[in-house]
Formats: sequence, C-alpha cells, structure tokens
Amino acid sequence: MKYLPETLIVGLGAFLALLAAAFSHDSQFQVHAWLMFAMLAVGTILLLRKVNFSRAANIPFEGDDAANYMDGPVRYGAIATVFWGIAGFLVGVIAASQLAYPQLNFEPFLNFSRLRPLHTSAVIFAFGGNALIATAFYVVQRTSRARLFGGNLAWFVFWGYQIFIVLAATGYLLGITQSREYAEPEWYVDIWLTLVWVAFLLVFLGTIFKRKEPHIYVANWFYLSFIVTIAMLHLGNNMAVPVSFLGVKSYSVFSGVQDALTQWWYGHNAVGFFLTSGFLGMMYYFVPKQADRPVYSYRLSIVHFWALIFL
Repeated sequence: MKYLPETLIVGLGAFLALLAAAFSHDSQFQVHAWLMFAMLAVGTILLLRKVNFSRAANIPFEGDDAANYMDGPVRYGAIATVFWGIAGFLVGVIAASQLAYPQLNFEPFLNFSRLRPLHTSAVIFAFGGNALIATAFYVVQRTSRARLFGGNLAWFVFWGYQIFIVLAATGYLLGITQSREYAEPEWYVDIWLTLVWVAFLLVFLGTIFKRKEPHIYVANWFYLSFIVTIAMLHLGNNMAVPVSFLGVKSYSVFSGVQDALTQWWYGHNAVGFFLTSGFLGMMYYFVPKQADRPVYSYRLSIVHFWALIFL
C-alpha cells in the first residue's frame, strides 16, 4: 500500500508530540511540542490523501536514466533555498537597522540579540543547507546514473530538515539556546537533526553503491566529506545531558576551557566543511556543466580534495 508506512510513522510522531505538549515541564518546550504536533499532523493528513489502499502491484518503470531520476526533493529543495535565503537576508536587514536605530529594539522576542543568531543560522544552515542537500541529490544521481537510494527516505531528509529549521528559528526567538555560536539549538533539536543527517548519509552512500558509472566523480568526494565531517562535528560539539526529557534545558558534558575548545573545533571546521567542501563539490559539477567544458585538470582536482582533507 503506497505511502501507508510513511503515514503511520508520521502519525505516530504527531501523537508523541501531542503527549510531549501535554506533559512538558516548561512553556518553551510546550510551544515546540505543539509546533511539532501541528507540522506532523498536517503531514499525516497530506499523506493520507496519497495513500493507495489497493493491493495491486506497481508496474516497474522502464526507461532511460534521465527519466528515472528522483527530482522531486531537488525541486522542492531549490524552492526552499530561495525562500529561506530571502527570509534570512530580510532578518539581516532588520538586525542591521536595529544597530543604526536602537529604538527598533522595542520587542523582547525580536531584539538584536535574538535576531542576529537567527540571521546567521538562517543564511548558513537554512539557505546554504538546503542548497547543499538539493544539489547533492541532483549531482549524485547524474554522476552515478542511478536513482536516489531509499525510496521516500530522500523526502524525509528534505522535510525533516525543514522541521529542524523551524524548530531552531523559533527557538532563537523564544530564548531556547545553548549559547554556542552556530550550534544554538537545544538537545532535542540536535537529536532530530542527527536523525535527518544519518538519513542524508544513507541516501547519498546508497546511491553511490548502486551506481552504474564505475568511477566516482570528484564532486561526490567533496559532498561526502562534507556530510561525514559535519556529522562528526555535530555529535562531538553537542554532547549534553538534558535536565529533563520534557524540558528544553541541557548541560554540556564538557566544562571550562575544554568546552570552549570543543565549540570552536566545531565552529572552524563547520566553516571548512559546510561552507567550503560542500560548495566546492557543487562547483566541480555545475561550473564545467555551464561552461560546457570538462574540468581543466581532473588529476589536479583529486589533489585539491586530498589537500583539503589533510589540511
């Protein structure tokens, strides 16, 4: 039955979010639980409209590679990239205006100290993250001549990442933060992002493993290094113990200098692999494509990759 397992999983998630809202230990966690319930409930309703309760088997598609690619998440990702880019830039304009005109800081939820991290995270993780995920899905299919691995798992990556963005962004405005630059979201948002990122890695690796093209194009090396390294950084920097599983507050397992070192080990390498390695992978595919010329020296591109990794 098409979409039935996905509908049941999303529906169960909505039910658990409802329970979390009912038994939450603080108002901030309750707001996020209700928000999560609303998003998952809408998702359940939309999926129910797509469920095919017929037992008739689907006829497998026979066609060329281009017609068989899974480009739905790519198209939605491109739209999300534009949307979050505009939103992030708009918040930046408001934050800059507050510096020039301090009287604009009239609302505690929208003052400069909350809008500034919202702006940076929206531009880096919402705008940049959606661009990287969408292009990674696009490039790995074309360079592997294979459909995305995992069926609807790619859709979970896309929608799961949008949920992460909404929870993180509203958390900034509500004052839910670990006070870590570029890693402000609290423990439960970090866990959700971990699930989404593991699914992203599975889709990407699975597509490479089932490729029809014998060679792994260099752009995929850069994308894979970005995915794996960001996962390691995220897990290492967000090791925290929650005060309650129904509350927002948590405390890092590190303290003092060790905590600061861990944070900026994450911060600098996030710039190195999120804002550098991933976008280099994008450039190694789209620049030659648009120029209608091959990479000037493919051997040099391999040297480039390993030089970045070892540095």
